[in-house]
Amino acid sequence: MFSKVNSIGLRGLEGYPVSVEVDAGDGLPGVTMVGALAGEVREAQDRVRTALKNSGYRFRPRKVTINLSPADIRKGGTGFDFPIAVGMLCAYEIADPRKLEDAALIGELGLDGELKPVKGVLSLVCEARDQGLNRCFLPSKNAGEGRAVGGIRIIGISSIREMAEYMENPDLFKEEKEAGEECEEDDGEYPVDYREVQGQLLMKRAAEVAVAGSHNLLYIGPAGTGKTMVAERIPTIMPPCTRQEQLEISKVYSVCGLLPQEGKLLRRRPFRSPHHSITGAALAGGGRNPVPGELSLASGGVLFLDEFPEFSRYAIEMMRQPLESGRVVMSRVSGRYEFPARFILVAAMNPCPCGFYPDRNRCRCTRQQVRNYLSRISGPILDRIDICAEASPITFSELRQSVPQETSLDIRRRVERARKIQERRYAGTGIRFNSQMKGEHIRRYCALKKEDEQFFQAVYRNMNLSARAYTRILKVARTIADLDGQERIGHGHLCESVSYRSLEEKYWNS
Repeated sequence: MFSKVNSIGLRGLEGYPVSVEVDAGDGLPGVTMVGALAGEVREAQDRVRTALKNSGYRFRPRKVTINLSPADIRKGGTGFDFPIAVGMLCAYEIADPRKLEDAALIGELGLDGELKPVKGVLSLVCEARDQGLNRCFLPSKNAGEGRAVGGIRIIGISSIREMAEYMENPDLFKEEKEAGEECEEDDGEYPVDYREVQGQLLMKRAAEVAVAGSHNLLYIGPAGTGKTMVAERIPTIMPPCTRQEQLEISKVYSVCGLLPQEGKLLRRRPFRSPHHSITGAALAGGGRNPVPGELSLASGGVLFLDEFPEFSRYAIEMMRQPLESGRVVMSRVSGRYEFPARFILVAAMNPCPCGFYPDRNRCRCTRQQVRNYLSRISGPILDRIDICAEASPITFSELRQSVPQETSLDIRRRVERARKIQERRYAGTGIRFNSQMKGEHIRRYCALKKEDEQFFQAVYRNMNLSARAYTRILKVARTIADLDGQERIGHGHLCESVSYRSLEEKYWNS
């Protein structure tokens, strides 16, 4: 007998519909699987047969053919075990396939017939919903994650025997609550806070401007000046995630198998800080069946690269395109894969190998050593960093002062006000932040007074700026004006923005 069961496959970050077709007929007894299948999918026949046997099912010897359609797309993962097993039950007339016409089945089988959780459930359930299916059967441990999607009924199943009982009499099973409940918002409580940072007002101000307009940020200064301490607290001043952002961020973590065991969506913005020994593939993503890397895991939050020049040149230059487009695009023989990469890059570095340049009383590096060290950060990468702030050594009096420091909550409130201004300004344009402005938006929203235009012209000529640096200065100035609640960019806003590019002249062009 022939049977067909709906399932969902995963390619990169997106799901695609798969029909699991099983035919049990006359011929030489055995199981044959056809289609473009990875090794773990072909091994499903052995897992399924053993799981069904250990679940108490005995089948007459038949020639069983299993087809995973579309056959021209290579299928990987272990999520097809469950639909193959149910398809075999239907093909042997133990279950009725007509009861599953509006359902998708996803899950891995253990040899004892128990269902095991799989990765990427959020993407898989989203695709099942988009295909117009009404139900999705998942391993019980994935059910909570699946319910976060909304718009489709999620049914958690613990074993193949339980699935057979459900198909015989679904009324005996408890009705599952439909997904899409109210979004849990970030409670605003973090283990760290900017009140703990003494001094370094410039670094904190640079972080505020960077978050308000989603600008990339570079800290440069000696070791022990608080660069990492300030960077680690940047998520505490970012606005809470919306439900849509929680779902987008959690999709990436779901594919990588990094969601919490209880299956809840990630509520806080990610902060990723990979070691400088990371490979290019781990940073951007990749593999035979490409999976997201650190750039995508940081999407919606902060990617912090400490000891920036110590990263390989290949890894640093790999970020050029993602920093501009907000996504990682990979082309393979099997197809084109796209992952999100909309993060704020925060990098920290010393100005020289010993860390004390340009203080010649302490720095013993030669000029050539300093130049070689700084040259590890190329001009094109510097052009993509909007804000560069210097970390100055902290004085003893700053460390011992008892004056209360500004809290992260105070800074976050200003950031939220600035972002709401941008939200109103760019409504309906597809743009969310000042850093995403294109030419027409820059001309419209970054107009300068005549005297400021002349000042900026002199700056452009004297600092030998590129066209990209010119536009980024205007974007940062627009953000600073928004933080001040000003409709027009003023001279002070422009000067502050220019100052964030002056360190490039001090270190790299000296």
